Amino acid sequence: MATAPHSPESATTPSPSSTVTDAQRRVVLGVLIGSAFVVILNETLMGVAIPRFIEVFGITATAAQWLTTAFMLTLAVVIPITGYLLQRFSTRALFVTAMTLFTTGTLMGALAPVFELLVVARVVQASGTAIVMPMLFTTVFALVAPERRGQVIGTVSTVIAVAPAVGPSLSGLILSFADWHWLFITMLPLTTTALIIGAVRMVDVSERRGTRLDVLSVLLSIPGFGGLVLGLAQLGEGGRAESGGSASGGESTAADPVVTGIIALAVGVVALALFVLRQLRLQRRDAALLDLRTFGQRQFALSIGIITVASMALFGAIIIIPLYVQEVLGASPLVSGLIILPGALLQGLLAPIIGRRYDRVGPRSLVIPGIALMATTLWVMSMFSEATPIWFVAIANIGVSLGLALLFTPLLTNGLAALRPQLNPHGSAIVGTVQQVAGAAGIALFLSVAAAVAPPTGDASITGDGVRAAFTVAAVLATAIIPLVLLVRWERGGSPRGGAPVPTEAGAAAAPVQEP
Repeated sequence: MATAPHSPESATTPSPSSTVTDAQRRVVLGVLIGSAFVVILNETLMGVAIPRFIEVFGITATAAQWLTTAFMLTLAVVIPITGYLLQRFSTRALFVTAMTLFTTGTLMGALAPVFELLVVARVVQASGTAIVMPMLFTTVFALVAPERRGQVIGTVSTVIAVAPAVGPSLSGLILSFADWHWLFITMLPLTTTALIIGAVRMVDVSERRGTRLDVLSVLLSIPGFGGLVLGLAQLGEGGRAESGGSASGGESTAADPVVTGIIALAVGVVALALFVLRQLRLQRRDAALLDLRTFGQRQFALSIGIITVASMALFGAIIIIPLYVQEVLGASPLVSGLIILPGALLQGLLAPIIGRRYDRVGPRSLVIPGIALMATTLWVMSMFSEATPIWFVAIANIGVSLGLALLFTPLLTNGLAALRPQLNPHGSAIVGTVQQVAGAAGIALFLSVAAAVAPPTGDASITGDGVRAAFTVAAVLATAIIPLVLLVRWERGGSPRGGAPVPTEAGAAAAPVQEP
């Protein structure tokens, strides 16, 4: 059942965002963007530290990997619920809750005496992280005028691009001078500052609704999204174990993650199907936990499809390139981490510029060159060999990063602009969920393909043939979505039904703006 664009209540009661001053708007967006940088930076700190945890706690590599797997699982479970939370609670209350959770988890990690408590700390951190990013996107669309959204989303994209790349380098630097506790201690001043500023200065910008939480939907979402991420993570771990990159085990230990992954995926698919059926029923009376009417907007659906493949390529490259540089080219772990950094920094620097370009001319002049550059570079990377110079690998990674920069900012802005305001919290939650699931899928796919095509021998974790196979698959996927990119059209936003002409003050319909 469609919701009327303007209810009697909304006609007489101004929305909270309409009463926010320019100064308050800058504070709210600044606090949210700064907090997003901190929580995303934290997400990638643990990967480099896995060998240190294995040594300190005397655990296997598979057990240590739960520091990242548990984090991803929590994100996948909590993010779908944020659509409901953003409509039910005030912006300030939700932000304080999110950053309190994150700060508590960080303090628990800094003080954790045993590995099990460290995993719990990561889960608590992830519970706060999962709320911050959907809240940021929803707030941008509530506070920022349509003609400036691309520029602001570009700034957000800078955070999304730079923070994950800085994380491993920062982690390696910290571990060079201090023990693992400082991975958490370093985060404490940053997250505490964000929490205090938000608690004092944050204002309410959301339009709250008295929506009831559907418990059955929550119970289905946990094994649904959690099963998908766990299954994909285990398949990726199975591929790494098969290729010699996991803990010592032999063939039997390599089979365990694969079997677990298949079972988890099967459970996830069944639970997710039931979850979707439940949402289709609930959204008839505007009571869905995750409203799937968002996919009824063509530009949003297109954006999500393209972002899914792009996220798979991004996370797959982040995991494969360092392994290739270390195991095949023989470089140090520090060099392998630095290879990723220039591309991420360039992507972050260009994102606001790309956002401003989107605001002026729309997405097509950005996304078409973006997918062309991304696909071409991945085809080049599919020819990597044991003799490829490291500088060439860095340049190729910059090419992929530039292609992703040209895709992410326009697609995120355009897709969410296609939604009417009531669906924006759900759209933001869907974007976050898709990125997590797609990231796990990309890692699993790249590692599994690399291991299946060319299982290495000895202590190596990857071979040149495996790298070429993984990037060939990525290039095929990127090429396959070119027709989808060609269908992208400019959504200016501000319309009640995401695509209808926007009424003018005089009551006439404004003519749609044609993209050059």
